[in-house]
Amino acid sequence: MERIIKYLIYRFFLSIIVLVGLSFLIFVITFIMPGDPARTALGGQAPEWVIEELREEMHLDDPLPMQYYYWIKNALKLDFGKSLITKRAVITDIKEYLPASIELAVYAGFFALVIGTILGSLSGWFSNTWIDNTVRIISYAGVVTPSFVWAIFFILLFGLNLRILPVTGRISSYLNYSKPITGLLTFDALITGNFELYLDGLKHIILPSIALTMMPLAGQARLTRTSVNDNLKKDFICSVKSYGIPENLIMFKYLLKPSLITPLSVFGPSVAAIIANAFLIESIFNWPGLSRYGMNAIMQKDINAISAVVITYGTFYVIANILIDIIVGYLDPRIISSS
Repeated sequence: MERIIKYLIYRFFLSIIVLVGLSFLIFVITFIMPGDPARTALGGQAPEWVIEELREEMHLDDPLPMQYYYWIKNALKLDFGKSLITKRAVITDIKEYLPASIELAVYAGFFALVIGTILGSLSGWFSNTWIDNTVRIISYAGVVTPSFVWAIFFILLFGLNLRILPVTGRISSYLNYSKPITGLLTFDALITGNFELYLDGLKHIILPSIALTMMPLAGQARLTRTSVNDNLKKDFICSVKSYGIPENLIMFKYLLKPSLITPLSVFGPSVAAIIANAFLIESIFNWPGLSRYGMNAIMQKDINAISAVVITYGTFYVIANILIDIIVGYLDPRIISSS
């Protein structure tokens, strides 16, 4: 237990360093972007004195280190300033748009982890059979095909041709979702027992979440297949088989646990792929999430919003990696002991 606590403290301090570095990097990038944020916010017809007042309010005339100091000081208090687009506090926008993105990422991550592990395990167990070949073809297609291509394909097939799933928005216009509890629509619908809202929300989230998960799902399947295939050749599995233990018990009790260590170790970076691709997927499906808000902020050079979105996603990425490390440490305690 003491080793686990020391390991978590170590990972926590590393995460702080990563977030500080990320905050400074994104701040520098937004600083060197072409254009004047104050003039962009107020428009080309605004009087010069009004623009100068906004520049002073945003500390744009101060040296870069001082600008960063003011920004990080306020960010620690969750004060990211005012959005130049919505004219509201950025933290208010994040609270409004973040839950939709979290819900989309949760479904995408769940599909990638569960379906990818199942396909990879079957492929490794039935190596060099038609099952293995089918999974490998799916995996290669998922890896080489960008998420936005899958999104367009799903819209054309399931939305426009088959007309079985909606392709825009989060819920149908005739339904009401005005008092969110967690902000995660399908979860709130289950909590309140509103199954009509749940089914409608589920239909809306299926296509964007599957389009978002295709690449990490394919990677998870390939890694799991390789890991299962390698472990099948090891002595401890051969010994277990010699005792006449049923194959399903060998798979779930002796083979699956060590085979998941490598795929889970690299699943953390897959979260980054989900976050990165969400910017395009949310725009294509008109999903009212933080990624689409961040894309609009980039187009309008809304410095406050851009910085806040990147830091928010960076924080979730760090948290996801810590959780993955804990799970991997549980599967193989030697990893924590050696850290």
